[in-house]
Formats: sequence, structure tokens, C-alpha cells
Amino acid sequence: MIYLSGDLHHASLRTGNQRHCDRSELQVARLYTDMLRDAGVKVTYFVSGKCFTQEWNDLESIVQQPNVEIGGHNFNCFQPMLLHRFFKKATGSFNGPAWYQRRDALKTIRVAEQKTGKRLRLWRNHMYMHGPYTDDVLASVGIELCSDGVRKQGTRPTPTRSGLLEFPLNVMPDHEHIYHAERTPEYVNWFVKRYSWSDDYGSDSYHVEEWTDRVLEELRDHESRGIPSNMLIHPITLYLADRFRSFGRILDFLASHPTHHLGELLERKSTSLAPSDAREVPHVA
Repeated sequence: MIYLSGDLHHASLRTGNQRHCDRSELQVARLYTDMLRDAGVKVTYFVSGKCFTQEWNDLESIVQQPNVEIGGHNFNCFQPMLLHRFFKKATGSFNGPAWYQRRDALKTIRVAEQKTGKRLRLWRNHMYMHGPYTDDVLASVGIELCSDGVRKQGTRPTPTRSGLLEFPLNVMPDHEHIYHAERTPEYVNWFVKRYSWSDDYGSDSYHVEEWTDRVLEELRDHESRGIPSNMLIHPITLYLADRFRSFGRILDFLASHPTHHLGELLERKSTSLAPSDAREVPHVA
């Protein structure tokens, strides 16, 4: 089984990818979504709250596609950053204290429901940031599954003590491991040394063609071992890397295999799964 997801951010966030792109992030996502729709591939999008309030005209045509499922991202994606650095020092949680995280999640949940008529049950934090209060907060506002972090050897979703299902990515992510836009080899070398950055796949980045080879190898390996693949693709990343040319190879693979929405896991939730410890796993976006 393959679970494909993507993160969508409001243009006013002004990420490095957004500054290098000739289209808005949601305009790129529409092109990507049309490719998935035509290939019969399902996708779960984790959408920042401000996309609903600032760019609904572009977002509406995406979330109304029958192959699209939506989950929540943070409302303003941890802006202003200085506030969250203060939270980290003062509370030990970059996401902020529990009351702040609850307010943030509810803002996204409410605006998404207002615009789409659907109650969000899925969540991914911006940059995968997952702090000591996150599981309890998300469970308290009705979120049932969170897909934060990267766990290369992960084989299934597991419940936390709060009852929230955690399902980290188990396929090499795109943004942190592809050279593209501002992420040149020189920039990546500087960043890795400056922040001692790595995830479960290490600290290396690759040109998009090699990254694609590695992802396809993982997908085939998981298929041979009967392991579900939880993979993330940011539409804007693959657009900037080579205008979706390499993604076409991944799309051919996905189109020939069953793909599922992450929400389908909630219908198969098992009480026999073992609890996992919540942990803070940073990601650079």
C-alpha cells in the first residue's frame, strides 16, 4: 500500500522555494494535482490555515478534486519565528505551550471546516515539529492521525498514549534531500555543518534524478516485503527541481499500484498496535 501526501503553504510565508518559483505554491499544486487525478492516484494534502483565508480561490479547485483528501498544517507555520524560539527556551517546546498549540490547531480546523464542510482528522506540523504537548493537544481537538517525522525503518502507524496514531514517513523525503532552488550543494554543505542537520536518511542531498532512483528502489523494496509506504512530495519542490520530469517516473509507478488516503487508516485502526514515545523531530522547509 502506498500513502502519498504533500504539504501546501500560503504564499505570504515566503519560503525559499516560493521565492524561486515563477508561480505561487498553490498554482503549482494545481498542476500537480491534475497529473495525479489523470493517473488515478490519491493524495493527502496537509494545508496551512492561511491558505484557506488568503488563497481560497486557488485552493478550492484543488481540495474539490475527488482524489484529494485534506489534513491540517499549522495556521501560520510558526511565524513569527522569534516567538517560537522563545517558546523553545521557555517551555522546551518549539511549537509552544499546550494552550498556544491548541489555539493554532483549532484555527486551522475551523477555517477548513468553514470552507469545505469537512472536519479535519489528520495533521502534520510544519517542519515536522513535534513537541512534548503535541500528541495530547491534537487528540483533544479531534485529530486522529499525525504524520510527523521520518523513520526509515517504520512499518506501520502506532498509537501514542493519548490515542493519536503516529505514522512517520518511511520513504526518503524530497525537500531535504534534493538539490533545488536555494538548496545548492554549497548551501546544503553550509547548512549541514552550521546546524549539524540530518534525519533518518542522513544529511546527504542528491540531484533529482538520483533521488528519484532511490525513492523508486524503496517503493519496490517495501512492496516486496509487504510494508506500506508513507511518502511525502512537495509539488513545488519537484516543479523547481526539473519541472516534474523526474516525478513522471514516480507517477508511472504510483499509477500502476493501489494508492490510499491516510484517512483510510483510521477505518482500520487496531487496538493491538504498541504505543510509541512522542519526540520532537525537526525538518527544514
